[in-house]
Amino acid sequence: MIRGRALDATVENGVCRVRFNRPEARNTITPDLIAELGRALDACEERAVGVVVVEGGDRDFCFGADLDSVAAGEPGDADRDRGNVDALYDLWLRMATGPQILVAHVRGRANAGGVGFVAASDVVIADDTATFGLSELLFGLYPAMVLPFLTRRVGFGKAHYMTLMTRPVPAARAAEWGLVDAHGPRGDQLLLQHLGRLRRIPPETVGSYKRYMGRISPVALEAAREPAVRANLDIFSDPANLRRVTRFVEDGVYPWEASR
Repeated sequence: MIRGRALDATVENGVCRVRFNRPEARNTITPDLIAELGRALDACEERAVGVVVVEGGDRDFCFGADLDSVAAGEPGDADRDRGNVDALYDLWLRMATGPQILVAHVRGRANAGGVGFVAASDVVIADDTATFGLSELLFGLYPAMVLPFLTRRVGFGKAHYMTLMTRPVPAARAAEWGLVDAHGPRGDQLLLQHLGRLRRIPPETVGSYKRYMGRISPVALEAAREPAVRANLDIFSDPANLRRVTRFVEDGVYPWEASR
């Protein structure tokens, strides 16, 4: 179906399997990934595919923003990159409210924006190896775009705690908090069990149901779009934040460490 620079997508038995395929870069988020996943969802709508599975590799599901690209930027780049930021929020919004059942199958690390893909999904299946973390505050950033979707799943208190602690949460704890729906030592087996039921639901029913759930959700994702995008642009254009990221990317030094 699609073989791109950032992901592969195939359709079989009414299910589209999308796999992030940049393991050497920890499946970080790039414009290619955003565009290619959008095209995969377009193709699913055209073919009336009702279930879409998003997955990464054994070690990394998705590790968030491509910090190499952030480090290469200059103050003021945020305005130039408004289109990419808009596109990412709109992609998560489409996952959360669109006409397919979105299933996140998580192995390894989901960090920062990777948690956004998880939180925007309808069903989250995880291996016991999976962890979920928000590391942004360590760099003077915060997960502005992720939080509307994460809060919708786990509530304000847990989303706030995850953000402040910056520590990865294991799959079992994430399940207790409502971020993960099912987990076990063999997430692939759990996934197949869920797909056996989910693919029986008529695709035309899913869109109507998700629109209804969006209307009664305590978090208005569309209303949160502009403040989330604006905040993201502000924090990624701050010179101090860019210096912290660049120091980490180029020298491997975390913000709280002395220079080596």
